[in-house]
Parts: sequence; structure tokens; C-alpha cells
Amino acid sequence: MQNTQSYSSSRTKTFNLILTSMLIALVFVATLLLNIKLPITANGGLVHLGTAMLFIASFLFGPKKAAIAGAVGMGLFDLVSGWTLWAPFTIVARGLQGYIVGKIAWSNGRNGNSVTFNLLATIISVPVMLGVYYLCEGVLYSNWIAPVASIPGNIVQNVVGILVAIPVCVALKKVSFLK
Repeated sequence: MQNTQSYSSSRTKTFNLILTSMLIALVFVATLLLNIKLPITANGGLVHLGTAMLFIASFLFGPKKAAIAGAVGMGLFDLVSGWTLWAPFTIVARGLQGYIVGKIAWSNGRNGNSVTFNLLATIISVPVMLGVYYLCEGVLYSNWIAPVASIPGNIVQNVVGILVAIPVCVALKKVSFLK
């Protein structure tokens, strides 16, 4: 017979595994189904709502779950949608972005409840995401000028993510389960 503490720990681990898996699925589906390909660079560019889901995961559940959801969800998208070359870079860029947003949003016991810190967190995370993709494109293309063309699309994608995630989280934070 399992003692109560061990059973409780097992339940918590199972719940966290299920929750993280659901967040991965939400990021993946939002990236896959809710996107617009931009004709602004040679390799295209993609504005999708996966970024909004990444930010929402960060605000609601903190840095670890957000990092995993962003890295795996968007990395899987790259693998199944013709952006395969980008998957390793996406895993790094979006994992870092989710972690940074969650870490700032959840700092000092805020638990993602401060709209000001949530907004600040997303703004701080954008240059990191842009930097990772810029470095990766520079290495891939052996050119440090070509990657500049991707920056406007990536900024638009993050701005759209912020504009969706902030009000959605304000509403979701009112749900008793998420308080």
C-alpha cells in the first residue's frame, strides 16, 4: 500500500506531465493551423498564434512548462511542415523565450498575475528570440546581412502574440482553476 505523501507526489507528477503535454499540443496546433506565410523574405516568414500560446503558457504556468511547450510545440511544427531545417533553432529560440517570459512573469511571487510584468517579460524575450534566429540564419546562409530580412516578420509575430496573450490571460486569470 502506498502512503499518502507518495500517492500525492505521484498524482502531482502525473498532473504536471499531462498539463505540459497539453500545452505542447496547444502551441503546436496554434502554430500549425493559425498561421499566415509572409512574402517578405526569400525563405518566407510565418506569423502564427503559437507565439500567443507560448506567452499564455508562460503567464499561467511559469518558466519550465512554457519552455518545454514552446520548444517542443514549435519544434514539432517545423518538423512536420517543411521547415525541418529550422527545428533545432526553433527549439532553442522558443525554449529560451518561454523560459524568460515565465521567469519574469513569475518572479517575486507574481505567478503571472501582473499585466505590467507580463508585458515587460514578453518585450524582453523578443530580442533573445530574434538574436537566436539571426545567428542561426547567419550561419546557415554564411551571410550576416540576409537574416535582417526576417526580423520584421518575427517582430510582427511577437507583437500579434502579445496582443492576443495579454487580454486572454487577464480573462483566464479570473477562472477559479487558474487562480
